[in-house]
Amino acid sequence: MSQTAYRTHHAVEVTEELVGQKVTIAGWVDRRRDHGGVAFVDVRDNTGLVQVVIYDEETARPLRSEFVVQVTGEVRLRPDGNENDHLATGKIEIVAQTVTILAKSDALPFQVSTALENESENKLPSEDVRLKYRYLDLRRPSMQRNLKLRSNMAKAARHALEDMDFTEVETPTFIKSTPEGARDFVVPARLVPGSWYALPQSPQLLKQLLMVSGVERYYQLARCYRDEDFRADRQPEFTQLDMEMSFASQEDVMAMAERVIAAIWKEAGHEITLPLPRITWQEAMDKYGSDKPDLRFGNPLIELTDFFKNTPFRVFQASYVGAVLFKGGAETPRRQFDAWQDWAKQRGAKGLAYVVFGEDGELKGPVAKNLSEEERAGLKEAVGAEDGDAVFFAAGSRESSQLLLGAVRVELASRAGLLHPDEFAFTWVVDFPLFKRTDDPDDDDVAVGHSKWTSMHHPFTMPSADWIDKFDKDPEHAMSDSYDIVCNGNEMGGGSVRIHRDDIQDRVLNVLGIDKAEADEKFGFLLEAFKYGAPPHAGIALGWDRTAAILAGASSIRDVIAFPKAGGGRDPLTGAPAPISDEQRAETGVDYDPEEDE
Repeated sequence: MSQTAYRTHHAVEVTEELVGQKVTIAGWVDRRRDHGGVAFVDVRDNTGLVQVVIYDEETARPLRSEFVVQVTGEVRLRPDGNENDHLATGKIEIVAQTVTILAKSDALPFQVSTALENESENKLPSEDVRLKYRYLDLRRPSMQRNLKLRSNMAKAARHALEDMDFTEVETPTFIKSTPEGARDFVVPARLVPGSWYALPQSPQLLKQLLMVSGVERYYQLARCYRDEDFRADRQPEFTQLDMEMSFASQEDVMAMAERVIAAIWKEAGHEITLPLPRITWQEAMDKYGSDKPDLRFGNPLIELTDFFKNTPFRVFQASYVGAVLFKGGAETPRRQFDAWQDWAKQRGAKGLAYVVFGEDGELKGPVAKNLSEEERAGLKEAVGAEDGDAVFFAAGSRESSQLLLGAVRVELASRAGLLHPDEFAFTWVVDFPLFKRTDDPDDDDVAVGHSKWTSMHHPFTMPSADWIDKFDKDPEHAMSDSYDIVCNGNEMGGGSVRIHRDDIQDRVLNVLGIDKAEADEKFGFLLEAFKYGAPPHAGIALGWDRTAAILAGASSIRDVIAFPKAGGGRDPLTGAPAPISDEQRAETGVDYDPEEDE
């Protein structure tokens, strides 16, 4: 029982077992309905609603939406026929004896009533308005559920990790700037003019130092910061569940992470069958056009490079030609196919080639007339199509073409209603390349002294066992001991076996074009630590916001964050970021000029 000075029960605790008893509840007026001298008031707290019956018109008249009230009264069963099966408290009501207004509410900028929310999310205002009045938006039951879900996720993860003998350790948020793939947020150090702290993009180096320190099994719900250009599913500050293990292999970490994920999903009422399936990075790209494939549906990509190897169609005379099947697509109007071209161009493609197989078996569409008779005759079988289907094509470099077709595949599934948010399709993506190119492979004019390579994950990722002796001789094909966990087309998290030997670390940095002086300047503290007995170690981090969004069925991570930022990192609620005064600026030392001290 949730008894405090203001209540004896929360709303959902008022059940049939309390009929005939006096209770006191406290919460917000969700809505009021007047029926000839009797008022029915729904009172809402963070557990749900309970109906209050007020027979005194003078008591009920002042009550408005979002007034904060305390109600004392007797619990009774609702009259026959008046039950509400959609409400946890739908069989009972409270007959008010006293109603105390604890706080009044001004007219609302938008309604947060449970009844309105259940009718349609379209009644909500723009997201900027919701974020400006986030404290009102969070009163909505769906938002309360999201916050409670997130809290329960953390509880389940902590229990699972503690059962595996992990230790929770907090790492600092004022650190030295290190290269991790994105811009750092930096903070001026007032006491050391001209010097700066960086906010961590992740605790990567610090958790590796904890392994050197003998912690062996570490975890943390870590706040992280990245100064990136705005993207719909990114926030400048975010949370990740960070985990690291000493004397552990890739298999050990993946097994541990599966136990954590299963515990989180079980807390939310879902059972997961372990072990989770796996797919290689190359297979994911070839079959699904994505390194985070959505496996809630089939329809894999079809490679047609060999099929079109002698094609007269110049567009298909490419290093890669692929396709994706559009079931029933022959009925699509021409204007919709034109809209697909615009859709593709928004993603950086020149367009989206297609053909349709008419109900009469005739091959139609802009591409059809450019194909040879042999290609026209064999295409249907090559793509597994039937009369009435359509096929989209992409041709060019393998990666860019596969990425386009992968996006087409997901868009087709979305339009067909196949992306069910309450269905969870997990997979591990393994066998990632160690490096990726930073230049055009066909361009020989590469600046001297700059590497052609960057890390696929980060510079501290261990090459796979087969590549330890030769990764720097053939970086294009070198593979790594790294792994991502994917759910419903979202990368939930990623990790790797870490480099614990300084000789391997030196060679990796050399491939990346980072010399010893630069390495010592940026993360010399880690390299020095490796000289004092660093154990083999590996880890993983789960994106906490994205994981919560997947479980909640939310379309945006902003719906599972209490106070998120809007576009461009703006905070409509507090007005951040904002200018500071001249006095503050002077105190920070941001304008410090070391030459003035000479």
